[in-house]
Amino acid sequence: MSMHGSSKAKKVTTHVLQEMKLHGDKIAMITAYDYSMARIIDTTGIDIVLVGDSASNVMAGNESTLPITLDQMIYHATSVVKAINRALIVVDMPFGTYQGNSREAMSSAIRIMKETGAHAIKMEGGSEIIESVRRILSAGIPVMGHLGLMPQSIHKFGTYVVRATEEEEAGKLVEDARLLEEAGCFAIVLEKIPARLAANVTSQLRVPVIGIGAGAGVDGQVLVLHDMLGIIQDFSPRFLRRYHNLFEEIKGAVQNYTEDVKNKNFPNEREQY
Repeated sequence: MSMHGSSKAKKVTTHVLQEMKLHGDKIAMITAYDYSMARIIDTTGIDIVLVGDSASNVMAGNESTLPITLDQMIYHATSVVKAINRALIVVDMPFGTYQGNSREAMSSAIRIMKETGAHAIKMEGGSEIIESVRRILSAGIPVMGHLGLMPQSIHKFGTYVVRATEEEEAGKLVEDARLLEEAGCFAIVLEKIPARLAANVTSQLRVPVIGIGAGAGVDGQVLVLHDMLGIIQDFSPRFLRRYHNLFEEIKGAVQNYTEDVKNKNFPNEREQY
């Protein structure tokens, strides 16, 4: 079941992802935050586009994902949705919009779905947030789980190190993954956990598992667009493969433009009316 090629290819749905896991087809997922980039991405055969709360870092320059608001996430998601024809679009529920209050969680999720036209939402956590997960699922809104390193809980852990290396934490992760699957989540992201544990969880679950820094034994991978394109240079975890060095490319282009303006090389005869 090859999913490559034009945007005319079959739309990716939660059902398609389930089939991909069954057939052993790997799932490719990437983040996007704006219309222009998302338009390029949709031509590539990517399966899932995540409107990540990583926008807080790469678009807004915050040190963590905590400051981004629901309104800002809706703005980013609305922009991305306009550009995507084929991929499944998942939107991160930002910090503070679902923890501790399942009613608020429900209204946050409904706002995202109604105002953006996205297909699903993603939430960080297991047993702590299961009530909110169940409530959102009961409204027919697909939920993607997220376990392991949970950037919204950075202040609790105090560090972005690999999670679930201790037996107790590993046990809880397996339990949480099962809990999310039972509740009805259509997929789960595992971030920065030992590859063996990720492979173990993946084999136990019927739903697709997407990894980031979780090794190759999962059903798919996700990377942050600005990291893998080399636009952001000061973030180099082991799991990141840089597919380009756009920082230098863009810098060079803007430098050339600046020089041409100052040297009166731009615009030339042919570039004016």
